[in-house]
Amino acid sequence: MTRSASLQTGRSLVFPSLAALVAFAILIGLGTWQLQRKAWKDGLLAQIQARAHGEPGDIVPPSGWTAWRASEDEFRRVQVTGAFLHPFETPVYGLAPGQRGAPAQGYYLMTPLRLADGATVMVNRGFVPMELRDPAARPESQPAGEVTVTGLVRAPEERNAFTPADDPARNTWFARDPQAIANARNLDRVAPFYVEADATPNPGGWPKGGQTRLDLPNNHLQYAVTWYGIALTLVGVFAAFAWRRIKPVAQPS
Repeated sequence: MTRSASLQTGRSLVFPSLAALVAFAILIGLGTWQLQRKAWKDGLLAQIQARAHGEPGDIVPPSGWTAWRASEDEFRRVQVTGAFLHPFETPVYGLAPGQRGAPAQGYYLMTPLRLADGATVMVNRGFVPMELRDPAARPESQPAGEVTVTGLVRAPEERNAFTPADDPARNTWFARDPQAIANARNLDRVAPFYVEADATPNPGGWPKGGQTRLDLPNNHLQYAVTWYGIALTLVGVFAAFAWRRIKPVAQPS
């Protein structure tokens, strides 16, 4: 191959090389991100297993609420006693596991629980289907007087770009956010977390608690291997492509 032909071949590989390099970097980045997600998920699962079982403890007292951190307390099994403020029951739209694997639409009932010292903790009492949103459709579901709730400490539900805006005037909610609900209800001294009630049956059968999934899927390693495998395949394909461009074509004698 002459020098000019070699130079022309080298130039013809510039843009394919750049494109392959960018694609390779993206694939490696995706694989590395999945490994980071795996490390985070492993930590979360270990946290859940360490905190969600055994005898329930007390919630963080109101004096410690300003310093509360989800990383230190979420998924801990607790027991809290107080009186429900049923007039402030807040239905938050959501999905729950339904029959035959199909998710069921309905609402999670966030209800303030007034403690003996006057502070308030939001309790996610559980899930009701769409037709039971109105308390009048389930009159036995609102126990009066002092009650004790056992459940898991949960951080406020994170919103994203797909979360619709709440409409407190219509009592329409899309995120389990204790502070947002408290602000709309003019409640003060409200915990920065909420308690997700366990599956202990409620009067009348509704709402149904125990909705927290403790067996989270963890497929990040296989996703990482897939991305890295595609990256290696790209290297092999590009190497074969470049070799065919660089290798001189044999001239007939």
